[in-house]
Amino acid sequence: MKTVIQFVFVLIISIQLQAQQKTITGIVSSSSDGLPLPGVNVVIKGTTTGTQTDFDGKYTIMATEGDILQFSYIAFKTQEFKLRKETVLNVTLEEDSAALEEVVIVGYGNNRKSFLTGSVRREQSSSLTKRKNGQVAPHEYRRRGILIDTQRDNYKPHHPEIGNEDSYAEIVENQFERVSLSPLSTFSIDVDKASYSNIRRMINNGQKIPADAVRIEEMINYFNYNYPQPTDQHPFSIHTEVAKTPWNVDTKIVKIGLQGKTYKNEELPASNLTFLIDVSGSMNSTNKLPLLKSAFKLLVNQLREKDKIAIVVYAGAAGMVLPPTSGAHKEKISNALDNLSAGGSTAGGAGIELAYKIAQENFIRNGNNRVILATDGDFNVGVSSDKDMEKLIEEKRESGVFLSVLGFGFGNYKDSKLETLANKGNGNHAYIDTMQEAQKTFGKEFGGTLYTIAKDVKIQIEFNPNKVQAYRLIGYENRLLADEDFIDDTKDAGELGSGHTVTALYEVIPTGVESDYLKDVDDLKYTKPTVTTNYSDELFTVKFRYKKPDGNKSIEMVHVQKDEVSEPSEDLKFASSVAMLGMQLRESKFDNKATLKDVAEMAKQGRGSDANGYRSEFIRLVESYQSL
Repeated sequence: MKTVIQFVFVLIISIQLQAQQKTITGIVSSSSDGLPLPGVNVVIKGTTTGTQTDFDGKYTIMATEGDILQFSYIAFKTQEFKLRKETVLNVTLEEDSAALEEVVIVGYGNNRKSFLTGSVRREQSSSLTKRKNGQVAPHEYRRRGILIDTQRDNYKPHHPEIGNEDSYAEIVENQFERVSLSPLSTFSIDVDKASYSNIRRMINNGQKIPADAVRIEEMINYFNYNYPQPTDQHPFSIHTEVAKTPWNVDTKIVKIGLQGKTYKNEELPASNLTFLIDVSGSMNSTNKLPLLKSAFKLLVNQLREKDKIAIVVYAGAAGMVLPPTSGAHKEKISNALDNLSAGGSTAGGAGIELAYKIAQENFIRNGNNRVILATDGDFNVGVSSDKDMEKLIEEKRESGVFLSVLGFGFGNYKDSKLETLANKGNGNHAYIDTMQEAQKTFGKEFGGTLYTIAKDVKIQIEFNPNKVQAYRLIGYENRLLADEDFIDDTKDAGELGSGHTVTALYEVIPTGVESDYLKDVDDLKYTKPTVTTNYSDELFTVKFRYKKPDGNKSIEMVHVQKDEVSEPSEDLKFASSVAMLGMQLRESKFDNKATLKDVAEMAKQGRGSDANGYRSEFIRLVESYQSL
């Protein structure tokens, strides 16, 4: 009888506790500037129940009156709040002064040797961290992912002139091509966005931007555009537009846009993901491995039971630290990430071999099989050169396993190597400089980042010589293809993810227009070009070829653009402004003396509704760059 009474008593208490459980919501922000903090860990103290804030700093959690909610975030003081009767709990976190004890100081002055680097106390730093205009650089930069600990053994001073070991592949800007001599323009699509976030980081840090770090197509494609969803059997729709060029009244600008079909996360097939994480000594900085861990947790939070994750790490050697694990076991996966620490050399080739081996052993037919590599790209053991890595990845892509490459950090960031890996590995390349960028990559664009809907997507344009004298493709210099590659199904090209948009811009010189950009060409002796008078109302024909993710034979689509010039849409105005900034940063001879003020004004005209604020951020970036 006593046992029965005890059981009933426990049952009543349990029911009462359940009845008291309620939904708690709120926003977590920084006390210094009021900006929302994405990726903050919100946990009921003493339990494993928890969540993370989204891109807008919002969180939702089920808790009971009397529970203690614990809020923790990198380089911020952990806060605890005991729940009473409230259902809305907004929290502001204070920066952790201990985490700000060691900072990199860059002092600007007229003397060319005025760059200062060193380890100083926070209270001493304000007099040294000066911008060119004399304003104090905010310590806010720590939250933007550029604070590093100068006492680490692997530290290499990083600023515009001294000790910068970042590396970028050389880019030779596309020139104007005469239609009479080169009637076809052929290239692979590019959905990578790493260049823009890397440039944003450098502007926020007051650094000079290397011209080869500027890939204009990646800057343009960082932003989404209002293209229609596909309505037929193809996985993407096509949109074209022609207007007067904003920076040159004598030319026209052509926009070609692709919109990938958008799938809800629950509609995506089961995922077989292998995290390949660099834990070498070069990753031992605040904006590398710690940021990487928090970023990957955003992805883990979206996994489903049918998804499985394995974690491979590499330093002096490679090893598996988490066998394939169901997405239902988020705590186990997160704990494996938390236990990672950095140290040692960098055997990236061995890591890639092991990651692909595990991915192939757990291959899901008709599923999403992908290796996600996270690194600064500083490989120095075994297979490590760009050429060797390219050969290795070309071999591995035959397995049907796709690749995503995430870059972290600066000072020894090997952009050229990571770009090569993504291009050759049927994958995409992103640069994670902040938790906001991680939320964009793994939150808002989860499907596009991880799920390919079309591979080997190629574009070929034939301009009508009756209408176009010459053309110039803006960007895509490392994606150009030979004309014969278009119909060659053995040639690799870019991949398109769920919901992704791809935009390409051409500047064209109409027939009969004199241009300093065109030099005279001698008449041909043996070849006499003839121009058909048919299709007199067409400006160009664009062809697309793509393969299904598991296919080997390409499918062709054709779109014809009439010779119709319209007022530029908001999307075209904004894309043009991004291209203009790219040309400014590259010191292009084609910018026709446009200024940063022109860039900002054009961007404002094309800002539109800007639901996520990315275009507004771009405008602020341009205006801040003006003041440097």
